[in-house]
Amino acid sequence: MSRTKDNYDNSLWLKFKKWIDGETDLLADGMEIRVPEEDSKVLSQAAQSAQAELPGDDPGKAARMRKKEERGLLLFHRFYQVMSVLLCLTIIFVLLWTIAYLPVFGNAGNPDNNEVSARYIEKGVEETGALNYVTGMILDYRAFDTFGESCVLFIASCCVLALLRIDAVSRDAQTRKRLDEANDRLFEPKNDIILQKCACVLVPFIMIFGIYIILNGHLSPGGGFSGGAVLGSGLILYLNAFGFEKTERFFTEKVYRRITLCALTFYCVAKSYSFFTGANHLESGIPLGTPGAILSSGLILPLNICVGLVVACTMYAFYTLFRKGGM
Repeated sequence: MSRTKDNYDNSLWLKFKKWIDGETDLLADGMEIRVPEEDSKVLSQAAQSAQAELPGDDPGKAARMRKKEERGLLLFHRFYQVMSVLLCLTIIFVLLWTIAYLPVFGNAGNPDNNEVSARYIEKGVEETGALNYVTGMILDYRAFDTFGESCVLFIASCCVLALLRIDAVSRDAQTRKRLDEANDRLFEPKNDIILQKCACVLVPFIMIFGIYIILNGHLSPGGGFSGGAVLGSGLILYLNAFGFEKTERFFTEKVYRRITLCALTFYCVAKSYSFFTGANHLESGIPLGTPGAILSSGLILPLNICVGLVVACTMYAFYTLFRKGGM
């Protein structure tokens, strides 16, 4: 909960009022330009002397205006405090109300101990078309949960990007010199012929194996998460062997953003109909195909591809950000 500030000149209320009046443009500039303290005092004294010299000016008008603004600031803080308390109480009430309707934990009669698991096993292949019950569960029955997990990976990469990214304009001379001398090859031997030859042999097999795990996730153990981790490890091995200069020829920050955005958007659009219908949702009209065939299980195959791309991009982004503060 916020507390009342005595310094009115630096208050959020005054900044908001100046932005409303058009005196400052915080959205365009990103921050408010502040005058140095000494210059501020000089300008304040000059403004006061100029105001005193104006003919016919009411001396009590400025005091009344300042008192009115301080009263508005006090009301704003009171409103902020009351709304904060109401929001916290509302969240606590909703959580307690939801918990009151939950079944007793560990009870043998709970649906999650009998009906849910039996439904997955008995009708999983018929309703999802996936021989892998786990994949059918996480990408059909509980597709919303998997979409949330994919979004968590994207949000985590954004947070790491905000914390560790080193922009070219903000690098000091020492950091810039260190990065130039390392030439993006600080943490591995430069021009290691053994590492590069091994990478030439292993990387294609790693990438093919990752693609195989993703495409067969609905038929055998695997899926988007495990296959994406394999693809990410292949990209990291290639980066360690050949450096950023060659890797950025086909995988840059722009490519990362586009792949992640397209994968999450397709996932959301493809399964949005089932996020709001509940239970077994409505029929999508997409044929499930023959169980056991590579082109089967409806939307599970493309959703596995989307999850695999998000996981691979996230792993690669984490490695590059921790290594040099950029992609």
